[in-house]
Amino acid sequence: MVGFDVEEVLRRLATGELGPCGGGRFHIDRHGTWSFEGSPIRRPELVRLFARALHRAPDGRHWLITPHERLPVEVEDTPFRAVAVHRACVGDGDPVIRFRTDVEEEVVLSPAHPLRLEPDGRGGVRPALVVRRGLLARLLRPVYYQLAEWAEPDEKGRYGVHSAGAFFPLEPETA
Repeated sequence: MVGFDVEEVLRRLATGELGPCGGGRFHIDRHGTWSFEGSPIRRPELVRLFARALHRAPDGRHWLITPHERLPVEVEDTPFRAVAVHRACVGDGDPVIRFRTDVEEEVVLSPAHPLRLEPDGRGGVRPALVVRRGLLARLLRPVYYQLAEWAEPDEKGRYGVHSAGAFFPLEPETA
């Protein structure tokens, strides 16, 4: 479709100028299971296909958007999970931390793809990685523990990791 602009569609969805177009209800539960009309989608290839069309509007709602359809997606927590993490040194020894998501996307921890630390309601944090277009991947506990193994203090004494030339704290800033 000539002139298809996803960002414009998202803006218009957020302002109410556009609504859903197409049929069916998608849902992603807190464990990352995708379902359609209440039935789990069991084929990983199909989930990966839908994940590529997933977008987050400025109002925070999630949508599957193609040139011909706009379907809302109910997301309980985050649409993706960070299921693996690897660290390598490149060039002059700067570390690069790479995550793999449950939909087989590779994401480098960087200023373009930072960590977000959200309060968990119990005095702790729930870390998430910005994957793309405002979409988040919740870090599974073993992944977060691996980051903690690599953590070093910054000049303020806050522990975090270095990746792609930037420092990413693993604990929230205190007042």
